[in-house]
Amino acid sequence: MSFEIWILIGIVLLFLIYLLSIYNRMIQLKNRVDNSWSQIDVQLQRRYDLIPNLIETVKKSMLHEHETLQMVVEARNAAQKASHEVFNSPSNSAAMAELTLQEEKLQGAINNFRIVAEAYPDLRSNTNLLSMQEELASTENKVGFARQGFNDAVMSYNIGIESFPNSIIANYCNLSQASMWEIESPEARKPVKVAFD
Repeated sequence: MSFEIWILIGIVLLFLIYLLSIYNRMIQLKNRVDNSWSQIDVQLQRRYDLIPNLIETVKKSMLHEHETLQMVVEARNAAQKASHEVFNSPSNSAAMAELTLQEEKLQGAINNFRIVAEAYPDLRSNTNLLSMQEELASTENKVGFARQGFNDAVMSYNIGIESFPNSIIANYCNLSQASMWEIESPEARKPVKVAFD
């Protein structure tokens, strides 16, 4: 074989190695998204496990608030189901949208529960309830930190598959954009009211 053929073979091999390195990088970024979601899933499961204990603690004191307690349980179950769907495919935008919706409903139900629980003086002094509420708040903070890590991983992945020439390989390999997980309660959009008495 002539020298020109060896040069051509070398160029083709270098190009293939280059394409493989791009593909491997995109897979690495996708795996980071999956791993970041597993960190969130651990915290969400912890929160989902706390909610029934919280309900059980207040059940006897809040006999007349059956509807409120039922709303929290139903919202928890729907959010947990949506979370399992995202766990199976963290880059699935439809599953992420459903989880966002269900988590917002759960947050609303928990906030409603807290408001109703404030009307019961014996609950305000219940150390078990206070401890569980503190643990729930701590878990919410951990979910927030894990969500930030997940969103950072999603951003890196999306940039990786949108950049040229990565986008060509991503299209060929059916790698699609992942959705960030952003939860924002309706209260977060309202302006803060400051009142001086």
